[in-house]
Amino acid sequence: MDSRLPKIVFVMIAIIAAIYFRSNYSQLPEIVASHFDARGVANGWQSKSTFLTGFAGVVALAAMLTFGVPVFISKMPAGLINLPHKEYWLALERRDATMAVLRGSFAWFGCGVLVVVTTAINYAVGRNLYPETQMNPPALVYVLGGFVIFALVWSIRILAYFSRVPRQDVRS
Repeated sequence: MDSRLPKIVFVMIAIIAAIYFRSNYSQLPEIVASHFDARGVANGWQSKSTFLTGFAGVVALAAMLTFGVPVFISKMPAGLINLPHKEYWLALERRDATMAVLRGSFAWFGCGVLVVVTTAINYAVGRNLYPETQMNPPALVYVLGGFVIFALVWSIRILAYFSRVPRQDVRS
């Protein structure tokens, strides 16, 4: 699996989010509503600079998931990697291909995390810039629900992929 496309998608989402946040940052009040209940009512506040730092930290965490975890896994000894049929998938002749699948999978997962983060930040920015406007909390809930479904499908696909050993490679 080629991980270039999801990595490009990740970087594009991060750039668009950074431009969006930068363009709205100066308009935000010094103390911003940063947490909301299920009805969209603010129940947590922080300084604008702390909000920015939190946003940057969560994007960095998503980047670590996207780019760092697969590198970390590739450096681990096979005995420490929890993977179905790891003797097969981590054999020298297949290890590079296995790591490519993991890189691509984690890159797509990181994109999903970043979409959730940017949606939440967009919601918070909107609530702070336009407090009188009725925002749509279900939109954020739908994104979170979509992410849960995405994470389940992602997990099932990666588990299914590594749970099978091609027939021609099964020893009698």
